[in-house]
Amino acid sequence: MEQAIMAVAAAVAISATAFATAMAQRAIGSAGVGAIAEKPELIGSIIILVAIPETLVILGFAVAAIILLG
Repeated sequence: MEQAIMAVAAAVAISATAFATAMAQRAIGSAGVGAIAEKPELIGSIIILVAIPETLVILGFAVAAIILLG
């Protein structure tokens, strides 16, 4: 039973962070496309802004690994 609870906790850690990242990237991406349409020189900044939320998924994976291995 304890392993099942740990597996569910790890799944929640990954799925919650992935969902939050998707919502953030949706907003940043749509705003970024509009900004690039008006000022093409902003493409580098927009790429960085879209990539920043991915760190949330990496942290969720780290938490899931700690839960499962710890």
